[in-house]
Amino acid sequence: MRKLLLTGAAIAALAVPATAADLALILGNANYDRMGDVKGVDASPKSQSGLKQAGFEILDMSDADAGELRTRFRDFVTEAQGADTVVVALSGRFVHSNSETWFLPVDARDGTLPEAVSEALPLSAVMTVLAAHPGKAVLLLGAQEPGGALSGLTTPGIGTLSIPQGVSVLHGEPKQVAALMTGDLARPDAPLAQAAKEAGLTTSGFITRDLALVTATGNTAPPPAPVKTPQADPASPYWDLAKSEDTIDAYQLYLQRYPNGANVSDAKARIAALQAAPEQQAKSTEDGLNLSRDQRREIQQNLTILEYDPKGVDGIFGAGSRSAISRWQRANAFDDTGYLTRDQLTKLSVQGEKRAAELEAEAKARQAEIDRQDRAYWEQTGKAGDEPGLRVYLKKYPDGLFADLAQERLDAIESARRADAQSVDRADWDAARQVDTVAGYRDYLSSRDKPAFQAEAEARIAELQQRNQDSAQDAQAKAGEDALGLPNVARQLVEQRLSQMGLKPGKVDGTFTPETRRAIRRYQTAGGMPATGYLTQATVAQLLAGAIGFR
Repeated sequence: MRKLLLTGAAIAALAVPATAADLALILGNANYDRMGDVKGVDASPKSQSGLKQAGFEILDMSDADAGELRTRFRDFVTEAQGADTVVVALSGRFVHSNSETWFLPVDARDGTLPEAVSEALPLSAVMTVLAAHPGKAVLLLGAQEPGGALSGLTTPGIGTLSIPQGVSVLHGEPKQVAALMTGDLARPDAPLAQAAKEAGLTTSGFITRDLALVTATGNTAPPPAPVKTPQADPASPYWDLAKSEDTIDAYQLYLQRYPNGANVSDAKARIAALQAAPEQQAKSTEDGLNLSRDQRREIQQNLTILEYDPKGVDGIFGAGSRSAISRWQRANAFDDTGYLTRDQLTKLSVQGEKRAAELEAEAKARQAEIDRQDRAYWEQTGKAGDEPGLRVYLKKYPDGLFADLAQERLDAIESARRADAQSVDRADWDAARQVDTVAGYRDYLSSRDKPAFQAEAEARIAELQQRNQDSAQDAQAKAGEDALGLPNVARQLVEQRLSQMGLKPGKVDGTFTPETRRAIRRYQTAGGMPATGYLTQATVAQLLAGAIGFR
């Protein structure tokens, strides 16, 4: 049987006993029921012949539905436990969220997040199996070129993969994967990187220049006489891996493989030290995720949506973020270390995306009820067009559905009144409007017994008094928005989202006008938040949750 060979004696020493089998899982989904077919997929016996000749046991399936996908992967997990080299080839349609990628079954309806979580194959599960075979695990991914977003939570194609140490990943289009499998994939001593390059595939993870999937075995010449030369320590690669990972699991793996190895004492001592310092171990685990700043922002955004305030969405994990993570961990029955694991990151992302969808649905329902009450009040007050009714409506609904119409009608009433007013009265009113202060309007009202613009003056006095009362709160709200430091592209996305919701924020250009402020107030009212008209961390997190392009 041919075995995976990683060049160099130290890497080759990772091999398990020769009695272990080589295993390949090959799934090719081309004929999708509702999402359009995929070209170039090949899971035929021809594509498997090279692996079979190399001694691989093959688990394959073409056009697998959700049930068949689960069954075949379950078989693979079971048999992989006793395998030496493992190869997984997946070709077809993929979707991804910010933290997970799924391989879709052919009976997928739309590839949205709920369906992906419940029906599709997550690549994190595949990676977990491959991680148990460091240096002897290859993942081939053939994905059709991604198009637009399927929903606010999933995107077609393969997302950013978290590749365990020792796993080789090759990805490209289905036809490129097929070319590699029918070509040099299993040719003895063929460098995997070179074969992938010739097929047009991109490589990532564990890839060296002369890494080969299989090496030639068998030799008709008599074996040479043994020569006593210094031998490399066969446990060295596992010890190097353990030191690099610096986790309890990595050191235990070394001890399991080499219970009498040269570094047993050091491994046990490091395990004891890590167990005595769980915070350091938790930190090391999170550091191993290599989170980018954008990914950290996403984590903070999800924590905010779930009401675990991280004290900022800036991609920097300070005391506020660590405290928020700890509170979330306690609420979800995890050790409250303040540092995330891969499984926790996936759960937090799913919870955040689900809660964002719930918040959007709740806001829509709340806005529908507000609009219903708004329309009913308009029927009772301003619809008739009389001045008292219009002013009563505007007082209760200054940002209401009919606010613009009510103001237009009041302006028309004022214009008509100007035409009828005496010139002296009109001049005094114009002077008061020019000053636009409470004192100025009061002077106008006291200038004559029956001023023509009495209603307008009293309404403006009430408006200015309310504005004065709100000025301190507005200043505080504005300072809070400024502290968010939103770039122009994020401000434009806010306006775009408000426009999509029918809240009429004005031109989408990143400049917040009075129309934008009114739209923000309406959104905040519908979302059950203080309606200041200025953005807060919670407003941004809810408004932009799942918005493609936010990061």
